[in-house]
Amino acid sequence: MDLIKSLFISASGLKAQTGRMKVIAENIANANSVATTPEQDPYRRKIPTFRSHFDKEVGADVVELGRIAEDQSEFKTRHEPGHPAADANGMIREPNVSTLVETVDMQQAQRSYEANLNAIQATRQMLQRTIDILRA
Repeated sequence: MDLIKSLFISASGLKAQTGRMKVIAENIANANSVATTPEQDPYRRKIPTFRSHFDKEVGADVVELGRIAEDQSEFKTRHEPGHPAADANGMIREPNVSTLVETVDMQQAQRSYEANLNAIQATRQMLQRTIDILRA
């Protein structure tokens, strides 16, 4: 039944967006983390990816969280000579995380999650109406 397929497809979207929000939350949590020594790299921003595949059990394409990539952009630097992670010039490297970008990504993930949830609720209502019609 196509309604059941739509439930599974939307549920896979919910699961994928949940994973995306976890990665974003990790990025935000580590936005101010710095290394403890000059040789160490600070936290590097993670980027969630998605992939779709055909689920034989469902009989449809579903989405899932794919590989978690690392953002290879440059680290931010700040002059703080007394810090244990400062180099010879007194510079420390900070994570390449922008809380503004992460906040916008989180809002997009939340909206996608809500869209999938609304699709599930609409499908449930259609299934309930179908059952009510068959009972009558």
